Amino acid sequence: MRKYVIRRLLQLIPILIGITFLSFGMMRLAGGDAVTYMYENAGTAVSQEIIDAARAEYGLDKPFLVQYAAWLGGMLTGDMGESYVSHKDVFDTFVSKLPATMLLTLSSIILTVLIAVPLGILSAVKHNRWVDYVIRFLSFIGNSMPNFFAALVLMYFLSIRLQIFPVITTDNLALSLVLPTLTLALSMASKYTRQVRATVLEELNKDYVAGARARGVRGSVIIWKSVMKSSMLTIITLLALSIGSLLGGTAIVENIFMWDGVGKLAVDSITMRDYPMIQAYVAWMAMIYVLVNLVTDIIYHFLDPRVRLGGDGA
Repeated sequence: MRKYVIRRLLQLIPILIGITFLSFGMMRLAGGDAVTYMYENAGTAVSQEIIDAARAEYGLDKPFLVQYAAWLGGMLTGDMGESYVSHKDVFDTFVSKLPATMLLTLSSIILTVLIAVPLGILSAVKHNRWVDYVIRFLSFIGNSMPNFFAALVLMYFLSIRLQIFPVITTDNLALSLVLPTLTLALSMASKYTRQVRATVLEELNKDYVAGARARGVRGSVIIWKSVMKSSMLTIITLLALSIGSLLGGTAIVENIFMWDGVGKLAVDSITMRDYPMIQAYVAWMAMIYVLVNLVTDIIYHFLDPRVRLGGDGA
């Protein structure tokens, strides 16, 4: 197990270098930079000499590989640079946005599990009955709606028509968390309900379930002590992927509800060509996905002894 974990962590190094190099290059190919953006939106005419001097101050006049090497060397020593826009330390700024994204991730995952698992089990147990059809229809509708549309629908009905929740508020954290959480959970719960249903239905058709029923074991005991234990691998895989995505920041939802997380920070940074902040976000995303997958594999090891991590006998 220890060798496997160390090997996976070492794999993060080339992955991180490769992803950050590609993102660094694509941002340059997109054209423009933070200095050009700043002066173009200043509303006043600025000479080319001033623009060139500002670009030289940030090192933007240097060749691409030199810029990337300087950024990579700084990151390896713990220095992620200074924002071209806010002139604040990139690491401190990025870390300050993480609690909001982590809170939204936690609330969305909890609500998704509370909705998807019971509905998925109920749909599987009531297979091909009216309850099953209703749940499948609702999950299909929820899964078909993109997040931005679901957000607008929830805002219209819950905020404008019923006036239960404010559209945007910074005074009450709990109230401001409700709508973005519902938006994310609606899509994820719809998708996971169908996955849980399919997994539980597959397990219910296996021989060990028929044997348990023949011995007189109650249906609820079979579901919660046998079927759900066998279904956990699929559920954990789905949740792990969602956690990785949510921790990376859900840019659309965070921007719609003005949720001050890393997703909104990333969109703002891309708009303003703030290269150091964009690179910090890309590095965070790479690390999150590798670490989440690693934790998922370790959980697999404990849930199912048949799973062998990396073939090293861990």
